[in-house]
Amino acid sequence: MSAVRTRCDRTSAWGRLQAHYDSAGRYFDLRQAFAADPQRFGAFSQPAPHIFADLSKNLIDGKTESLLLALAREAGIEAHREAMFAGEHINATEDRAVLHTLLRAPASTAVPPELASELAQVHTTLDAMLAYAEQVRTDHTITDVVNIGIGGSDLGPQMVVRALDAYVAPGKRFHFVSNVDGHELAGVLRGLAPEHTLFLVASKTFTTAETMANAHSAKRWFEQSGNVDIAHHFAALTTNVEAARAFGIDTTFGFWDWVGGRYSLWSSIGLPIALAIGAEGFRRLLAGAHAMDEHFRSAPLAQNLPVRLGLIDVWYRNFHHFTSRSIAPYHSALQRLPAYLQQLEMESNGKQVDASGAALPFGTSPVLWGEPGTNGQHAYFQMLHQGTDAIPLEFVAVRDPAHDLEGHHRKLLANALAQAQALMVGQQDAGGHRNFPGNRPSTFFVLDQLNPETLGAFLAMYEHRVFTSGALWGINSFDQWGVELGKVLAKDIEPRLASGDMAGLDASTAGLLARLR
Repeated sequence: MSAVRTRCDRTSAWGRLQAHYDSAGRYFDLRQAFAADPQRFGAFSQPAPHIFADLSKNLIDGKTESLLLALAREAGIEAHREAMFAGEHINATEDRAVLHTLLRAPASTAVPPELASELAQVHTTLDAMLAYAEQVRTDHTITDVVNIGIGGSDLGPQMVVRALDAYVAPGKRFHFVSNVDGHELAGVLRGLAPEHTLFLVASKTFTTAETMANAHSAKRWFEQSGNVDIAHHFAALTTNVEAARAFGIDTTFGFWDWVGGRYSLWSSIGLPIALAIGAEGFRRLLAGAHAMDEHFRSAPLAQNLPVRLGLIDVWYRNFHHFTSRSIAPYHSALQRLPAYLQQLEMESNGKQVDASGAALPFGTSPVLWGEPGTNGQHAYFQMLHQGTDAIPLEFVAVRDPAHDLEGHHRKLLANALAQAQALMVGQQDAGGHRNFPGNRPSTFFVLDQLNPETLGAFLAMYEHRVFTSGALWGINSFDQWGVELGKVLAKDIEPRLASGDMAGLDASTAGLLARLR
């Protein structure tokens, strides 16, 4: 039985936070706060495993954070956190445990007796997957790896492989196909030689519509080239071994129902990552995430980075009523990080009812969006600086570059620092056109290097941050029923596109269907 939570708006701290916001929070000015407190940077920044976070340019003060911490305690976040790590079925709508942290726990980790067999299975699968990865990495006949998946089976592996490009094995190219739009797969296949290609089919059930459509098309392309060795050129990341075998695949790696798609890159879904950066690199990725898991589980709430971030998210969403948040990674290799974090946060916390099914009287997940800096500066930063809405922005900077091109990294870091400064200090202009209101909040993350450990820690930090805000809102952050209805309706509409049958359709859908035929 999962620990009982108190929804945030039903705590006494919630009312005190509202009163504090009404009297002071809505008028908070960062420039005045820094002028009044020379120690502000130290008080509102902190190191965590592999990460340094500057929270000082957020619209908070000591009283705000104290009230937010009281809110977390009253809501029972510590007990809910322990319930997750203990394997209780906190995903109540699907009656499942939430154990993605077990995927990165060392084999020697002390776990409750009921999780011991699960941990052993995790490492058996991990060892087998990494052994296969090393085998493929030394097979010089395989030059291209194509991962076919969608959602968590695509976004996580794709983001990590691109982020850790400096660690990717020479002689191997990695491609990711997710969209059922045949243009994507066709574009990838045009550049491949069948005899030098390995396809990975990533689908827990081996029934995901988009993934299987792409997989069957890839198989036809492979066979039409005269190749018949499906077993050597295809592997499956699935629990449906029989369906994979019927497809012609012998090599399969499974995972468990307590692994949600957006939390699955740490599992066998991460095979393309292991193929790219090797077994040692993959274990380093897991180690970085595990270090953050330990920090989240053991650090006092006031020094707990994921908790502090999640509390700021609640402060902004429910009191300042900010409806979106932007992320700007100042490293080109992190180009897919915003898309990955979109799924992680918006699929987890984009809910309108609490865990009991009661309608929520407050907002939940913000819209998360962004692009790498400095590209974003020449696109949407205009709105961030001078638009009518204040939008919190998060910077991710890496201290040490992975290249030796003179002057580039210094310019990149200067831009990141300057943008954060400009958002805060602003600029006065009587004419208005060059007036920057300033006092626009931001968070600044610093990674010493972009390597497997730091990336693993950063992603785990974000997972636990999402857990924190979801726990306070009293929602189930681990189901995603909102993606299902459209899938069901698509199964009805697809044959209508062939037959032209409009019976029972609304006028708009019928009219569009006719136009598309």
